[in-house]
Amino acid sequence: MTGADGFVGSRLVPRLLDGGHEVIAAVRPSGTLAPVDPRAQKVDLDLAQPASVFDAARTGPEAVVHLAAVSSGNEARRDPGLAWEINTVATARLAEALVEGNPVFLLASTAEVYGAGPPVPRTETDPAAPCSPYAATKLAAEIAVLEVHRRTGLRVMVARAFAHTGAGQDQRFVVPAFAARLALAKKVKAPAVRVGNLTPVREFLHVDDVIEAYLLLLTRGQPGETYNVAAGRPVSLEEMFYMLCDLVGHRAIPEPDPALLRAADIPYLVGDSARLRAATGWAPAKTLEQTLAEVVSAQAD
Repeated sequence: MTGADGFVGSRLVPRLLDGGHEVIAAVRPSGTLAPVDPRAQKVDLDLAQPASVFDAARTGPEAVVHLAAVSSGNEARRDPGLAWEINTVATARLAEALVEGNPVFLLASTAEVYGAGPPVPRTETDPAAPCSPYAATKLAAEIAVLEVHRRTGLRVMVARAFAHTGAGQDQRFVVPAFAARLALAKKVKAPAVRVGNLTPVREFLHVDDVIEAYLLLLTRGQPGETYNVAAGRPVSLEEMFYMLCDLVGHRAIPEPDPALLRAADIPYLVGDSARLRAATGWAPAKTLEQTLAEVVSAQAD
């Protein structure tokens, strides 16, 4: 598993270990973001170094979950070149390095590849029109690994996860950012909280539901296919903000801050997961209320 020390990876590793699997946790040699379960075999992986990628591939995995990426939209905008190197070039290199062993290869992509579109749930057959460096690099990664599948038979699947959150997510992301600002506002009795654009409509899955989808795809997914991981439950960022206000116990006023606005926001991004459900029987187990409550509770600890 690449990115084994990230938000999703640090929760997926113990799930696999508890299920009786052996896990090779590939992490950056410069240090981990989160502690890696000591039961896992930890290996260094520098995605910017071809030799490191090929060394990791030689560990002979039966399945690969590729989570490592420049995953922050802001970070990708600050350095698009790095995002292309890590998200696309290194992913293509990793897929090529795995051809001989032919493991199942699950690429964790993003629903942001769909870009702006009509206010209806997106399906995998909808056109992709990314409008950020992050989304563009992830779509290119999809193209790269699916080409390797068609050419070599590598058992590639792509999971386009819609927005997900939970305890431990970095405050660069909207739900924990709002929760932290509201908790601070409550503490200092501030009447307002800085926000960006609250009009976009999203859905927010619990990270554990996304993990369950990944696990099911490893055994039940069809190589060569792309799957939306989505609940199909739309909520505007404004509605989500006020839900967090109620959970925190502080009804703050959202105060627009130009510094938090994105150059190209996607107005509506909700998914249709019929293909995933048909292939695996997956369904989300956590409600939005449960998911937001977990984030608020984590901020309070």
